[in-house]
Amino acid sequence: MTDGGSGGALGDLAAFRQGFYECLTRRADALFELCEALLCTDGPVRSLVGLSLAPEHRRGHGALYDAVNSGRVEIDRLRTVLADARLPRAADGRLVMAVDVSPWLRPDGATCPDRLFCHTYGRGKNEHRMIPGRPYSIIAALETGRSSWTAPLDAQRLRPGADILAVTASQIRDLVERLVAAGQWHENDPDMLFVLDAGYEGPRLAYLLSDLPVQILVRLRSDRVFRRPAPKYQHPPQGGRPARHGGEFIFKDPATWGAEDVTTRTDTRLYGTATALAWNRLHPRLQRRTTWADWVGPMPILEGTVIRLTVEQLPSGGVNKPVWLWWSGADATTVDVDRCWRMFLRRFDIEHTFRMWKQTLGWTCPQLRDPGSADRWTWLIITAYTQLRLSRPLAADLRLPWEKPAAPQRLTPARVRRGFRHIRTKTGSPAGAPKPSRPGPRRPPGVKNRHHAARHDVGLVLVTGHAYTRPAHHKKGTKPRRTAQIPSGG
Repeated sequence: MTDGGSGGALGDLAAFRQGFYECLTRRADALFELCEALLCTDGPVRSLVGLSLAPEHRRGHGALYDAVNSGRVEIDRLRTVLADARLPRAADGRLVMAVDVSPWLRPDGATCPDRLFCHTYGRGKNEHRMIPGRPYSIIAALETGRSSWTAPLDAQRLRPGADILAVTASQIRDLVERLVAAGQWHENDPDMLFVLDAGYEGPRLAYLLSDLPVQILVRLRSDRVFRRPAPKYQHPPQGGRPARHGGEFIFKDPATWGAEDVTTRTDTRLYGTATALAWNRLHPRLQRRTTWADWVGPMPILEGTVIRLTVEQLPSGGVNKPVWLWWSGADATTVDVDRCWRMFLRRFDIEHTFRMWKQTLGWTCPQLRDPGSADRWTWLIITAYTQLRLSRPLAADLRLPWEKPAAPQRLTPARVRRGFRHIRTKTGSPAGAPKPSRPGPRRPPGVKNRHHAARHDVGLVLVTGHAYTRPAHHKKGTKPRRTAQIPSGG
């Protein structure tokens, strides 16, 4: 979909703002003006109550907290509004989406229910930590070329005991159905491509979504072992059943690779020559454990393409280790291989979105106790970021004195946010004016609070049948017991 110039962009932005307001069914005016203040406040958001000082927020700080804690957002309806908005596409018109998990850390929130141990990176080399918080699974559409923009389409909070792979499969299925209903995909269009980092079992996810027009691209660990197709069966003299798997393809043993089916070499500006080797029709040998423990009958053969990407150098000067990818397509061509590794590099654009949410829009600044309030605030962040994306053709480069000029199509989300205060006046605001009111009764001075909040233990999350666990009262300095790898985000 094209934006149709500045006039079309202004119409798209106004329609989205009206659709967002219609999704607010309780404390609608206060929630809408809170999102306005989020977009028009100068500088990063440091606290939730500080947004009530913005001129666009015409209500007091009490109405702000009341909106976050007691408001109501029809999330399913808002998902439909996001699916109807203008989305970025690849050069061939394909929709490319990135899936990742980003944590909202709450290590000191003992009174917050539904917390999980979130995988984070420490400051030291190869230092990983498990910190209590609320992880969210995010799906965002990616752009082509060098860009820090994405189009967030869905967010799902992971609950204790949830299987990340099952949640991701259900999340992708709902999103695809909404995009098809919104006319973003038609029968003859290329399949949607979903790109995931290590931690997701790509073949299992492709099997769960095999009835949808989607393709899965996932990064693999360097210690994996795949199998080739079974050789043509020949009746031996002694009999026996035919083999279901061919020879092994060991990632760490080049002697088992054999001749590759596709080879591509591309000259890049930062990485030198990028070489991609692809082997078609490789599959993992599934075992009756974890998510396949209850499988009845022969195990399925989930064939795909394994891609090995290497570059000459890294801009940081680090060790240029090879990257292994798995694509759900069985017979890859040169065009498919180039598209896969380029789109995998574009997957890291979602990290810029997470940084924008956390460092500028203040996604993780409020210390909200109720999980419903956290979900409500998360969707306000997604809505605010979407308005910035739709207003890109309308924004001027309001740069600081020490910043370099940027072309209109190269403006970052932070620069677009600086001029949103002027853009919003052209679209109007559906929120009504505040009515005068008096503050309600409060606890008399000197009377202690007798209603103490309950304490909640930190739960666990399942990863394809495994789990991360830690006792509720663990000793200081001990590490959690790890039995699987959790996808980590920014």
